[in-house]
Amino acid sequence: KATFVIGSGILFLAAFGNSLTWHLQRFWGASGDFWQNLWTKLYVAFEGHDAALFCFGTMFFPTLAFWALNALLLLVDTSGKPNFITRYRIQLDKNNPVDPERLHHAMKSVIFNQIFISGPMVVAVYYVMSFRGNPCGPELPTFQWALMELAFFSITEEILFYYSHRLFHHPSLYKHFHKQHHEWTAPIGVVSIYAHPLEHMLSNMLPVVAGPVILGSHLSTTTMWYCLALVSTSISHCGYHLPFLPSPEFHDFHHLRFNQCFGVFGVLDRLHGTDTKFRQSKQYERHTLLTSLTPLNESIPDTAKKGL
Repeated sequence: KATFVIGSGILFLAAFGNSLTWHLQRFWGASGDFWQNLWTKLYVAFEGHDAALFCFGTMFFPTLAFWALNALLLLVDTSGKPNFITRYRIQLDKNNPVDPERLHHAMKSVIFNQIFISGPMVVAVYYVMSFRGNPCGPELPTFQWALMELAFFSITEEILFYYSHRLFHHPSLYKHFHKQHHEWTAPIGVVSIYAHPLEHMLSNMLPVVAGPVILGSHLSTTTMWYCLALVSTSISHCGYHLPFLPSPEFHDFHHLRFNQCFGVFGVLDRLHGTDTKFRQSKQYERHTLLTSLTPLNESIPDTAKKGL
C-alpha cells in the first residue's frame, strides 16, 4: 500500500511537475532579485563571520517561529478561551485549562533543550557542513533545487524519526528517557520538544539536521527547513484540529495510546503495521484537512457506548 501511495505520488509529479514548477518559478523569479539582494546585504554585513551568520540564521528564526506560534496556543491553553478555538480541541476533557504547574515545569525543560542541546548542535552542524563547502555562500539556491532539498529532508526525517522514536519506546529506554515526553497524554504545542536531553538530541534534532548535512545545503534552505519542522511538530502536538491546518490526529493518537503512530507522515507506520489500531479508530476518520468551521468531533462524533 505504501508503495502504491509513493508510486502514485511520483507519477503525479512526473506528469504535472513541469507545469507546476513553471508557475512557481515565475513567482520565484519575479521576486528572486529581491531575496538575492536581501541575502547579499546580510552576507556583506557578516563578511568574514560565516559561523556567526549560520548560527544566527538557524537559531533565531526557527526559535522565533516556534515561540510565536506557541505563544498564541498558550493563550488558549492557559485561559481555556476563546470558545471558537477550544471547540476544536481533540481530547475535549483535557487541558481545559492546562495545569500551570505542569506547564511551568515543561517550559523550563523546553528552554533548557533549546539553549544547551539545540544550540551546541547547530554550532557542530556548521563545522561539519563547512568541511564540504560553504553553507553561507553568496548565491541563493534555485527554486527547483530548494524544493528538491525540502523533499529529501522530509524523507530523511521520516526514516530517522520513526526508528529513533520507536527505539526510545523500548522498555529499557522508555522508563529512563521517553517517559518524560509521554507525561502529556493530551499534548499541547510547547511540549513538542519537552523531552529528556538525550532524546531531544537523537530523536528530535538529529532527524531534522541530518538532511541539510548530507546535502551540504545553503543556510537559506536549512533555516527554512528548521522553521517548517518546528511549526509542524508544534501543530502535531497542539491538541486542536483547526480548520485549514494539517491534521494533528495522528500524533495525538500516539500520545493517547503510546504504541501506535511513531512516524511523521505515517508511511513507515503503514509498512511496519504500527498504525493498525489508529486506522480502526474515530481519530483516523477525522485525520483529514478540515475545510469547514464545524469541528470534526461534531461531524464525526464518537460511537455511543452500549446502554447509553
